[in-house]
Amino acid sequence: MINPLYIRALVLVLLFAAVILTIEGVSSWLRARAGKERVVNKRLKMIAAGYERSTVLSKLRRNDDSLNFNHDSVFGRMGLSIVRALHGAGLSVPARTVLTVMGIATGVLFLIVVVGALAAGYGMTAGMIVMAGAFAASLGVLLPIMVLSRMSQRRRKKMEEQFPVALDTFVRGLRAGHPIAAALDLLTKEMRDPIGSEFGIVVDEVTYGSDLRDALQRMAERWDMNEMHMFVTSLSVQAETGGNLAEILENLSAVIRERASLFMKVRALSSEGRMTAVMLTALPILAFVALFLLNPAFYLDIAQDPMFIFGFSGLIILYIIGFVTIRRMVDLKV
Repeated sequence: MINPLYIRALVLVLLFAAVILTIEGVSSWLRARAGKERVVNKRLKMIAAGYERSTVLSKLRRNDDSLNFNHDSVFGRMGLSIVRALHGAGLSVPARTVLTVMGIATGVLFLIVVVGALAAGYGMTAGMIVMAGAFAASLGVLLPIMVLSRMSQRRRKKMEEQFPVALDTFVRGLRAGHPIAAALDLLTKEMRDPIGSEFGIVVDEVTYGSDLRDALQRMAERWDMNEMHMFVTSLSVQAETGGNLAEILENLSAVIRERASLFMKVRALSSEGRMTAVMLTALPILAFVALFLLNPAFYLDIAQDPMFIFGFSGLIILYIIGFVTIRRMVDLKV
C-alpha cells in the first residue's frame, strides 16, 4: 500500500506543475496579443498576416479608379466625388461598383413603389412617377452618399490631426541621420491609420520603382489636402535647390499647426451655421423617406392630383437651390 504522504507530495508536485504551465500559457498569449497590438495600422496587419507587399499595395491604393471618370462631365465629377469619399472612408470597394449598386437599388425601389401603388388601386399618373422616382433616389442614392460623406469627413479630420505629428516624426528621423526613404518608412511603423497606411503606400510605390515626389503627389491628390501639397512642394523645392530639409519641414509643421488652430476657431464661430446647414439639408430627406415608409398613402393620395407634379417638382428645384446656396455659405476657406 502506498504511503499517503507520497500521494500528497505527488499531488502537490502536479498542482505546482499545472500552475506553472498555466502561468506560462497566459504569458505567451499576452505576449502574442501585445505583439499584434503593436501592429498599429492596416498595412502592417496585412503584411503580418502573410500578404505580399504588392498585394497589399493593390488593396490599399484606390486612386487608379479615378482614371475611369471624365473630369469634365457631371457624372464624371460625381464619380470622382464617390472615389474620394470611398478613399476617405477607408473602403476598398470600387467606385463603379458602388454607383452600379446605387443605380440598381434605385431602379428596384422605383419598381416596388410603382407596382405596389398599382396593386393598391392607385392610377399611373405623372405625379406618382415623380413621387416614386424621388423616393427611390432618396433611399438608393442620397442617403448612401450622406453616410459615405460623413464617414469620409470623420476619417479626413483624423488625417488632418495626424499630419503635423507625422511631420514631427519625419523631422526627428532626418535629424537622427536617416535618409528620406528610411524616415518615411519610420512613419509607416509608428503612425496609426489612416496616415500610417498612406505613407506605407508611398513607401511601397517607391520600392517598386516609382519616383518619391510622384508617389507623394499621388497621395496628396487622393486626399486633396493643402497641407500635403505644401509638404510635396517643400520636398520638390529642396531637392532642386538644396537646403536643410529638416528645418524646412519643422517650419512647415509650425505653419500647419497655426493654420489648424485658426481653422478650429473659425469652425467654433461658425458651428451654429454649419449645424443649421446639416439640419436643413439632411432633415427633409430623412423625414420624407421615413414618412413614406411608414405611411405611403399620405403621398400617393395627393400624387393623384394633376397639380401635384408642378408643386412637387418646384419643391425639388427649391431644395436643390437651397442646398447649393447653403453649401457655399458654410464652405469656409482658411
